[in-house]
Amino acid sequence: MFIGTVKEIKAGENRVGLTPSGVSALVKSGHTVLIEDGAGKNSGLKDEEYVKEGAKIVQTAKEVFLKSDMIVKVKELQSSEYELLSSEQILFTFLHLAAEKKLAEALLERGVTAIAYETIELEDGSLPLLAPMSAIAGRMAIQIGAHYLERTHGGLGKLLGGVPGVLPARVTILGGGVVGINATKMAFGLGAQVTVIEQNLARLNYIDDIFSGRVFTLTPTPYQIEKAVTESDLLIGAVAITGAATPKLVSREMVKQMKPGTVIIDVSVDQGGCVETARPTSLLDPIYLEEYVIHYCVPNMPGAVPHTSTVALTNATLPYVLKLTNYGLTDALRSDSALTKGVNTHNGKLTNLQVAEALGMIYQSLEL
Repeated sequence: MFIGTVKEIKAGENRVGLTPSGVSALVKSGHTVLIEDGAGKNSGLKDEEYVKEGAKIVQTAKEVFLKSDMIVKVKELQSSEYELLSSEQILFTFLHLAAEKKLAEALLERGVTAIAYETIELEDGSLPLLAPMSAIAGRMAIQIGAHYLERTHGGLGKLLGGVPGVLPARVTILGGGVVGINATKMAFGLGAQVTVIEQNLARLNYIDDIFSGRVFTLTPTPYQIEKAVTESDLLIGAVAITGAATPKLVSREMVKQMKPGTVIIDVSVDQGGCVETARPTSLLDPIYLEEYVIHYCVPNMPGAVPHTSTVALTNATLPYVLKLTNYGLTDALRSDSALTKGVNTHNGKLTNLQVAEALGMIYQSLEL
C-alpha cells in the first residue's frame, strides 16, 4: 500500500502525521511511504531522517494525495484540501465532524473512508488515540491559564499557588476524563485550590483517592456548576462525548458573573465547546475578551508543543496504521471493533451515529 503524510496547513499547526520511526515500521512491512517536503520540519524532524528510514520525499501535497491509498494526518482537512481527495481513499486523522459539517459533506461527496482518531473506542470506553493529545492539552491548559492570569496579559494578577499568607487561585475543571485529570495534576501540583465537576461517581471516587481528598469534587447540577464557575479564577472546559457535540454547561449569564480578568480555557472547543461564549481561535491568535473574561479556545493546543505531540501521537496511531495497511481495510475493520467505531464516513455514507445526530444528517450502519 502507498501511505502518504502531508504538511499540516491549519493555522499554527506544527505536528505531523508520521515520525521516521513510523515510516521505518511501514517500510519494513513492505509498504511505500510518501512524505511531503518539509512536513516534519516544525516538529524537529528533517526530510533526511525520513529518507534514511525508507520514505520518498514528494514536493507537493497534491502529489501525495494523488498517489496514496491512505493519508495519515493530524488535523481535519482544510477547505483547500477537499479537492485533493479521491474515492476509495482512506483518510486517517482527527476529524471532529460534529463541528465540521462542510468537511463531512465533502467526505461523503468524494466517497472517502474517513477514520477519526477521536472516535476509535475500546470496550472499556477509553479513546486510545485521543488520550495522548488530551493529556498534553490538559497539562498545557494550566500552564496557559497561569500565563494569562498575569496582570501583564490582562488577567487578575493572581499566582495559581499563592504564597504564605495569600490564598491560592481557584481552579474549576469541568470533566474528569483524560484532559481533566491531567489539568488537575498540574493545577494541584502548583498549589491551586482545585475543584473537579464530573458526572461519573466512580471517576470522582478515583480523583478523591489519588489526591487524598485535597481536590474538591462535585456532581454537575446546574447549582453546583454556577456556584463553582462564578467563584473561579481559572475555568477549564474538559467535557467530551465521543463523536458528539459538547453540551453547553456554562451559560453566558454565568460568564457575566465571573470576575473581570478571570480566564476560561475551553479545551472541548474542537467539538463545539462547553461554554456558551466559546468560539474557536488559533495558536496564532489564541485569546479574546468576552464579558470581560479572557477566553482561550484553541482546538489544536498540542500543536504548540509539536515534537512531544507528534511522537506521542505516532506511538498511539501506528498500530492501527499497520493493521489497516497489512490486513487491508475490510479485514482490519472486521478484526477490530475499536477501529470500526472510528469510521465516520464510508462509500458516501455517514457511519457514526453521534456525528449524524449532531449534524442532523442521515446515519447508515457501517455493517450494512
